[in-house]
Amino acid sequence: MYDLSRRLKALRYSRKITLDQLARRSNLTKSYLSKVERGVSEPSISTVLKLAKAYNVDISDLIGSRQDGDEDDEVSVVRVAERTPLARANNRNGYRYEALAGRRMLRAMNPFIVFPPHVGEGTHDVFPHSGEEFMLILKGSVAITVSNRSYQLEEGDTIYFESTLPHRLFSTSELVAEVLVVASDVTAR
Repeated sequence: MYDLSRRLKALRYSRKITLDQLARRSNLTKSYLSKVERGVSEPSISTVLKLAKAYNVDISDLIGSRQDGDEDDEVSVVRVAERTPLARANNRNGYRYEALAGRRMLRAMNPFIVFPPHVGEGTHDVFPHSGEEFMLILKGSVAITVSNRSYQLEEGDTIYFESTLPHRLFSTSELVAEVLVVASDVTAR
């Protein structure tokens, strides 16, 4: 299986798209895209969403895992050991992600697990993107800021919001929290 940087480069080559064209489609700089493709920069989930939209593919096509012989698009089972991590060793933003539905190529939702950094670790960037987002705190506790309003969420708590709103998430428990995120690039309104 390819890591994200190699998948992006292979996808761009297969589509015969230049970095300039991809930069225009994604509203990202050519320099940054080159760094991502070379594995020098680690993209945030909002950047991966922009790239998926620019290529007109699902986010799981970039971070998911589709095995040879998987032809069943009606049902997808991803075992815990088969989750595809997005983060690599040189991750500077502090967030780790695992894709949960990588085998189902056509879907309306993008479920993944996020392991947010503690305050002071990684970046304090906000990650707005199109659509809506649902989060369920599986382990630990988090502080989430959505449009300058902060919420303290504990294990079992949920939050649902329009993901076009600036938002960021940090672990507040001793151990890094584990959060189920279901994102959609569609808004109900």
